Amino acid sequence: MELLSEERLVVHLDEVDSTNNYLHSLVRKQKPEEGSVVIAEFQLGGRGQMGNGWFSEKGKNLLFSLLIYPDNVEANAQFIISRIASLAVKNTLDQFTDDIRIKWPNDIYWKDKKIAGILIENDISGRVITNSIIGIGININQDQFPEELPNPVSLKQVTGSEFDRDYILDNFVREFFLIYREFQNGNEKAIEDEYMLDLYRINDYYWFEDDNGRFKAIIKEVLPSGHLVLKTLETAEERVYAFKEVSFVD
Repeated sequence: MELLSEERLVVHLDEVDSTNNYLHSLVRKQKPEEGSVVIAEFQLGGRGQMGNGWFSEKGKNLLFSLLIYPDNVEANAQFIISRIASLAVKNTLDQFTDDIRIKWPNDIYWKDKKIAGILIENDISGRVITNSIIGIGININQDQFPEELPNPVSLKQVTGSEFDRDYILDNFVREFFLIYREFQNGNEKAIEDEYMLDLYRINDYYWFEDDNGRFKAIIKEVLPSGHLVLKTLETAEERVYAFKEVSFVD
């Protein structure tokens, strides 16, 4: 373990079930300073949204969790944390390649392939969030992925170059706290606007699918709760979806 300035903790692990779980245990035991990070070379039980798995070859990618204590963020408006984390990952990867987009709610895509994923877990007391653990996996130097994965890609596959993972992590932390401070200073609207501008498949009609079948729609907005609002092409009906209630059709 290594202590940084302001007593922020950085824990480097060779192997762990998940960095989110490890950071949760630290919060329960010692309540580390905001900005503390847990990094792993390999996760035995890497998780994505809604219980999805996250595969990463050992020592090739970035697998880490970041701790924040957001002030006065109500549980029903928690998606602002997802917006901040998504933008921070996008802004970081923008330094190395083009065509990085945010696929709602918080997957990071290069063109039509997934290059990073985010899993945010919040502890809530009453109506407000007491702490937020932001787990992130970014594909950096991996050359090959299992065939059963639908559309993964790494920064190395995109650019043909290998990268210093610590350098990219440092860039992410800087980007995250730049945007986080904007939020703390009351600039939430600017963050929401930037998130919308950076969304995957924004500003045109695309095929989607829900329990009733396929339809063409345009993304109208993303609510503070994180719900996606679509406007259908045929009837101009506005439909509101939670995560996993609707999917993009390739």
